[in-house]
Amino acid sequence: MDEALLRNLTPGVLTVLVRRGADFAAAEDAVQDALVEALRVWPADPPRDPKGWLVTVAWRKFLDATRSDAARRRREERVEEEPGPGPAPAVDDTLQLYFLCAHPSLTPSSAVALTLRAVGGLTTRQIAQAYLVPEATMAQRISRAKRTVSGVRFDQPGDVATVLRVLYLVFNEGYSGDVDLAAEAIRLTRRLAAAIDHPEVWGLLALMLLHHARRAGRRGPDGALVPLAEQDRSRWDTASIAEGVAILQAALARDRLGEYQAQAAVAALHADAPTAEETDWVQIVEWYDELVRLTDSPVVRLNRAVAVGEADGPRAGLAALAALDASLPRHTAAAAYLHERDGDLATAARLYAEAARKASNLAEREHLTRQAARLNARLRHGPGSS
Repeated sequence: MDEALLRNLTPGVLTVLVRRGADFAAAEDAVQDALVEALRVWPADPPRDPKGWLVTVAWRKFLDATRSDAARRRREERVEEEPGPGPAPAVDDTLQLYFLCAHPSLTPSSAVALTLRAVGGLTTRQIAQAYLVPEATMAQRISRAKRTVSGVRFDQPGDVATVLRVLYLVFNEGYSGDVDLAAEAIRLTRRLAAAIDHPEVWGLLALMLLHHARRAGRRGPDGALVPLAEQDRSRWDTASIAEGVAILQAALARDRLGEYQAQAAVAALHADAPTAEETDWVQIVEWYDELVRLTDSPVVRLNRAVAVGEADGPRAGLAALAALDASLPRHTAAAAYLHERDGDLATAARLYAEAARKASNLAEREHLTRQAARLNARLRHGPGSS
């Protein structure tokens, strides 16, 4: 049983059901029922046309679920209209489904959460972490979004900004290593860029390519997380970097700066530096200033504080960090790094250990724990220890 095939087919099947008039929540339930049936039947009797099989079974599941005495006549008419088994169009409906989920009846945050859950394949917990909210809060938000669109026909697709936000969050989940969705997010963003002339679409595509180009260097031979400054830059994908930079330059030339273009500019400056020591931190701080102006995001302010620490010295970075909420994710890790650069190894070791306890990602937790152990060893045995 090829479970990856099932995951790839799911968005297209869901789109077909929505097009035929199924409300979103009922269509999603029907597709899930069809996937369960596929897991039971396919190992012994694989279909020649997997998508056509799933469409047929999911549509039947939907009709069964809506059967009632009051709607018997209408049910029978819809059964007669049910398409028989046969080849389904070999088109990629995933991007269209992203637009359909970004429905005008939903707030942008609810549309993103619903799409990540229904189309992106992320768990409620992963979505909550992306939004920096408790899992229970996100579960309620997704449930409300499903209720809102229940019974609504999806003939008014959402806007580009919401779809970009969804693709951005899906890529971030894939890039973290928790869910391998980064390549799929890049593929869909390429399709969007080919269909829509929008500088922020190009900015997001450039950002994804520049981050993805460094992926091979993010892990050591033992699978451990490798910080950007310590990565082997010969392992970076220079072709993807060149493509990302070219796309970014074309987007910036439009003089319609947006969040994703500014983020891509930061990524390009990191990618352009032959060594970590040659990174143009002054220009990176300037781009973070633009990002603060565009988003006023606390996460951006945190990243800016670290960049200030590189450009103007660790004490300047610590001063910028002190103005931020200490409960912000990775705040403690950033403080540990800046204290280490300032020579306060005892405080840095304590903060690394504290940050490790707060980390939601196993690889990040292990990395921070190693950092704390490294500094504690130096404190015990002297500066020559590693």
